[in-house]
Amino acid sequence: MDEQLPQRARLHGEVVPPPRAEAGVAQLPRRLLASWQRSEDYGVSLESVEPVFAGTYDVESLFFQCGQEVLTDLHKTLADEPISLMLTDAEGLVLNRFSGDHALLRALDAVHLAPGFAYSEREAGTNGLGLALADRVPTVVRAEEHYSLSLCTYTCAAVPVLDPHTGRLEGSVNLTTWARSSSDLLLALAQSAASNTSALMLARSGGLRPRPTPRGEVFRVETPRLEPGTGSVPDLGHAWTAALARAEAALAAGRVVAAVGEPGAGRATLLAQAQRRHRPRGRILAASAPSPADVEPWLSLWLPEVGKPHTAVIVRHVDLLSAWVAERLRELRAGTVGSAGDPDHTDEVPFCVTAERFEDIPAPLASIIDTVVHVPPLRERVEDILPLAQAAARRARGRDIDITSAALHALENHSWPGNVSELHDIARRAALQTDCIDIRHLPAELLSGSNRRLTRIEAFERDEIIRVLTQDDVTMKEAADELGMSRATIYRKLTHFGIQLPRAHS
Repeated sequence: MDEQLPQRARLHGEVVPPPRAEAGVAQLPRRLLASWQRSEDYGVSLESVEPVFAGTYDVESLFFQCGQEVLTDLHKTLADEPISLMLTDAEGLVLNRFSGDHALLRALDAVHLAPGFAYSEREAGTNGLGLALADRVPTVVRAEEHYSLSLCTYTCAAVPVLDPHTGRLEGSVNLTTWARSSSDLLLALAQSAASNTSALMLARSGGLRPRPTPRGEVFRVETPRLEPGTGSVPDLGHAWTAALARAEAALAAGRVVAAVGEPGAGRATLLAQAQRRHRPRGRILAASAPSPADVEPWLSLWLPEVGKPHTAVIVRHVDLLSAWVAERLRELRAGTVGSAGDPDHTDEVPFCVTAERFEDIPAPLASIIDTVVHVPPLRERVEDILPLAQAAARRARGRDIDITSAALHALENHSWPGNVSELHDIARRAALQTDCIDIRHLPAELLSGSNRRLTRIEAFERDEIIRVLTQDDVTMKEAADELGMSRATIYRKLTHFGIQLPRAHS
């Protein structure tokens, strides 16, 4: 057997009974092998699906409303069939679920294929909806083709749904049944439902409201893994490394740590890196404060997860928790001391939190915090900008991307109100445009020092000036000719908009 194959492929013969197993790995579809390899790189468990609870979805979206209506009608005709119908968003979050088969629903609950849980390849490995979203084509994943062995009793068919106007991926229609059922009929039903959803969206798009910003996951279990494009950036400056060392030392001493600082500065990242240094082989349960509607299911996930051995906890944004939720969380943590799945286990579960300010942490959690680590904002860590931008660009393109001195000068002079999160977004978008990031690939707002709110005409004028002046080797005279204004006017506009270009033109 080729040792370069993913481990799941090497197990294939053990999962599939003869004579199908005798066909060997050579007969497996290339898409399936690629998905298995991605799943392995993501660190997905071969044995079971780790729960990633991401909360509820905005039911006002056009996609959700149309898909809900289509699946409701389809469910009426399939009420007595052992089939579960569901919608997911573009990130694999399960939005709803219909089935009249209670045994199937209980079985799906056991593997967390339920509303509020994420089921992309990254979270659950190869499965129907995850592969359909990854490849954006109709997909069937049969029993033994799932990456996680706990899913091998199911067959899933999923079809992506695109916005009929923009072509943007909105989500998928997913149908799941027992492995013994017909997959051909399943895919046909999923394709019909996806087509009807898209058609209904087109018919109703006249009153389309802006799509809400997707909410991030609020519950995730991370196991040690080598995931493409991720991992710590080793060459950061003194401010970051000093904070990281303090957090690691506190964790090693068994203390409860709070990382405080501005949103997007890397508070949770610092704690996760400290945990990895302290316990390289441990698992990390990372969670964010849920919306009020998600509190009960969010709390229900804690006890079985925290009780597992070698688990550390990071709770993000605890300053958004209500006092009673914080009290319940403290009680759940206290109930796991000495019972983490090992009879001889007596140590407390390593526990960390993040917040913007320590004084905003609810009293029940604040009372158990031993060490507070301040994470400086990015504007105070100028030496970190280049390595962080390079890492974000590398993740976007899968290889190193050059950054010119002019672009670096612009990045280092920005105030970074969104901190590292803002830098990652800008570097990623720039890297998708070019192999060498220059100032012309950066957003106009980055080069403007004006804090005044601009009108649409002013913003357009500012963007045009920046676009022309950031062209290669353009002179001020050439820029004036292209913009249709005098050089004196351009200089006046540069001052008015606070535009600072790294190089001057004459």
